[in-house]
Amino acid sequence: MLKLHYNLEKVSMGLVGAIIVAASIGGLVEIAPLFTIDETVELPADLRPHTPLELAGREIYIREGCYACHSQMVRSLADEIDRYGPYSLAAESAYDRPMLWGSKRTGPDLARLGGKYSDMWHVEHLIDPRSVVPASIMPSYPWMTRTLDTRLLSDALATLARLGVPYDAAMIAAAQADAEAQSSPDSDAADAFRERYGERPALRAFDGDPARLTELDAVVAYLQSLGRLTDAPNALLAEGGQ
Repeated sequence: MLKLHYNLEKVSMGLVGAIIVAASIGGLVEIAPLFTIDETVELPADLRPHTPLELAGREIYIREGCYACHSQMVRSLADEIDRYGPYSLAAESAYDRPMLWGSKRTGPDLARLGGKYSDMWHVEHLIDPRSVVPASIMPSYPWMTRTLDTRLLSDALATLARLGVPYDAAMIAAAQADAEAQSSPDSDAADAFRERYGERPALRAFDGDPARLTELDAVVAYLQSLGRLTDAPNALLAEGGQ
């Protein structure tokens, strides 16, 4: 076998061909199951898409590279479940484009972060992480106090709708208004937001100031939604524990 490999290395085109064959077999093994994903991944009945404000926060989360230090995938190991909560299901990320499972954990996993801390804790943590976690090595993001740019939200929802995320025409048309309404619970637009997205998404001034829509509003809204788009993982864990 070693002699065969040695001789193959002396024939450059043969080596290239062998590499292509090996990569093709590995790629086929990884890609083939994806063609049956519609049959193998069953969407939970209560799975909801992100609201426009949460979606804007997700884009900022990606923009700032948060995924490089935080995974969003709890593995089915006892110690992970004890620390973070129910293990992650593929169906939870059915509407994510792209998915943010990740594997790097310079910081803790965030898959079950929603509701764990208050909005103001998140605000302070983003502006000055060491004010709430003295040993934190996370960078500060003071520029997130700037006004949120919502001009592309309708286009973002329209694109995701074409990829199968259940945004209807009314949601797409009202994306900017709904982003502002979600952070201003006493506004006239709040009722229309509830009609489109129901009672489950949080509706409040995430950064503490309902008069101004900021990037902090968006990021905190997104963080508070993590692990709360469906109750399927909790239900599955409860069944397994019985």
